Amino acid sequence: MTYQRILPATPALDADGTPWSPAYGDVYHSAAGAMDQARHVFLAGNDLPGRWRHRRRFVIFETGFGIGVNFLAAWRAWREDPAACRELHFVSVEKHPFRRDDLADLLARWPGFAPLATELLAAWPPLQPGIHRLHLAGGRVHLTLGFGDAADLLPRLDSGADAVFLDGFAPDRNPDLWSEAVCHGLARQCAPGATLATWSVAGSVREHLRRAGFEVGKRPGFAGKREMLVGHLAKTMPPRISHPDAATVVGGGIAGCAISERLAARGIPVVLCEASPGPADGASGNLAGVFRPLPDLDDSRLARTLRACFLYGARRLDDLPGLRAGRTGVVHLGRDARHLAMQRRVAEAQGEDGYLRFVEGDEAAGLIGWPVDGGGWHFPGGAWINPPSACRALLAKAREQVITRFSQPVSEIFETEAGWCLKGPDGVPFHETPHLVLANGVGVPALAPAAHLPIRIGRGLVSHLADDFAPGRAGLPRLVVTRSGYVTPPLDGIRCAGATLAADDPDPLPRLDDHRENLLRLEAILPGFAAGTAPGALAGRVGFRPMSPDRLPLAGNLAPGLWVLGGFGARGLVWSQLCAELLASRMTGDPLPLEADLVAALDPDRFDRRPGGRARLPASEV
Repeated sequence: MTYQRILPATPALDADGTPWSPAYGDVYHSAAGAMDQARHVFLAGNDLPGRWRHRRRFVIFETGFGIGVNFLAAWRAWREDPAACRELHFVSVEKHPFRRDDLADLLARWPGFAPLATELLAAWPPLQPGIHRLHLAGGRVHLTLGFGDAADLLPRLDSGADAVFLDGFAPDRNPDLWSEAVCHGLARQCAPGATLATWSVAGSVREHLRRAGFEVGKRPGFAGKREMLVGHLAKTMPPRISHPDAATVVGGGIAGCAISERLAARGIPVVLCEASPGPADGASGNLAGVFRPLPDLDDSRLARTLRACFLYGARRLDDLPGLRAGRTGVVHLGRDARHLAMQRRVAEAQGEDGYLRFVEGDEAAGLIGWPVDGGGWHFPGGAWINPPSACRALLAKAREQVITRFSQPVSEIFETEAGWCLKGPDGVPFHETPHLVLANGVGVPALAPAAHLPIRIGRGLVSHLADDFAPGRAGLPRLVVTRSGYVTPPLDGIRCAGATLAADDPDPLPRLDDHRENLLRLEAILPGFAAGTAPGALAGRVGFRPMSPDRLPLAGNLAPGLWVLGGFGARGLVWSQLCAELLASRMTGDPLPLEADLVAALDPDRFDRRPGGRARLPASEV
């Protein structure tokens, strides 16, 4: 898929001081007042706040986020309503979003929105294409932004909207947003009983909505407009999935802790079963891991999913209590001249809004604190993360909603009338649950219903280098550096360098050859940095990564009430948060936080649709 660069909106004001778009020659809202228009047309036109009261969830879908006034008006009405739904989802698409600073300047015109606008701006994502999910109001208001053309995004979204705000520039100025195809796309986004409101009463809009299955009628319009449209979806839509009463998770690594926290955030009680005495004992037990995406020229599904997961995970770093992480940035050095040329082209095309840039060798060396033989990508938002602290932080955030059962191995599962039953090594059933999530890493295929999944063991050793091993090198590198391997800044006096990869190798002990290999990787990254270091003097840790043949994780349904989250390979820190949010959304019927083609690319049944054969492990997971 070709990278779809996002062109930001240009802030401007018309003669009356109303925000205006030079590209479309139209205002963003009525000159009579944006807040009053939002309340009259979109909230009252959808019979809100009344319709969201005493519900667990209510979903609003909007065309054209613009300045965000409709969203802020809905959020404020929800906040002021004591009987409001437990969670408010607001899904909005925008072809030309504003940059954060421009949006801040425009929103400053409405001081009544100041507290909400401040929170929105703090979470505002870089202007990268695709879907961005923002959790606001303590995790009870969820803004899902689709940056891109509505005609392209609508067929790939899954929202279950209860109300539609049909907004945008006038049909004669931006006809594509009011087309019959878009109206049909809106109908597909709707849940049973969905309503719709818009300020436009153009005959073409009424006809397009009617053909899409909406019954529409007129009401008195706002300010100078005599009429507006309201309607409801007349055709039958399939019901959304029911909300689980409880769930059980097998696995206490980053996958298991992430899905437990995402389910707990929705008020679902979770029992987490882990064979080890505590969390993060397996592949999630490394001292430090790399957090950064991996773009490519084709903007492949792997690259798009990694970008979405990286941006979502970065927004959550500050939201996890006790997380040990360093937002130092990451430099990914080019391997050779051809690779460097590719990196330049990618950065030129995709380096928008602080997400990615290309740095020459001198600047890379300055960022790192050590001479290097070339430049590469710089991800300013990249980081190192201590995985065990991430697992603990996720469980701490979930608090009393998650009951942990450590030292509780699961040897067998079987289906019952009530859901799924778990057996321990003694063959005795010990727990029954209506929903079961398998998140136990390389152990997933050992449980019978998941035996067909092609998850393979990728043995990897990370070498540990003491920070004081040589004069003049303390505290270096200053940030994470990767190049067919990686090295992190010191944590607790130890740098991590690695990592090896061996398929189907169950040996848990470090080997001298592994350390030699990692020192060679380190020499390629930071020439001369570890000169004189004896491989036999190094400590390290062996981990077993759950690898999938296509390098994409697994997040989806295996059977009724049985789900899987895994196959993270060497990128569990990047994959875990958004993949857990996706799986929790699928389990509860919430709007999905990824496009449909990416959801399908992560679904475990994708392997059933492919020809047989044992796929090899990728040569590098770095």
